[in-house]
Amino acid sequence: MKDRSNYPVRRTTLNDQHGPPLRRSTTASERLEMVWPLTVWAWQVKEPLADEPRLRRDVVRTIRNRS
Repeated sequence: MKDRSNYPVRRTTLNDQHGPPLRRSTTASERLEMVWPLTVWAWQVKEPLADEPRLRRDVVRTIRNRS
């Protein structure tokens, strides 16, 4: 494994960022809209076929013999 103990790290908060704070300048739905493409991408990496419908197991066809 690579020793990462000497990597530079900077800890910040949303208030320390440049520009207007996101909490006050955006609504919760706008912030969700910002991260949604990343969320979809993460699910596609986890399960490549996540955007396709799965096999439905609740659909049944019953054929009865007419004797």
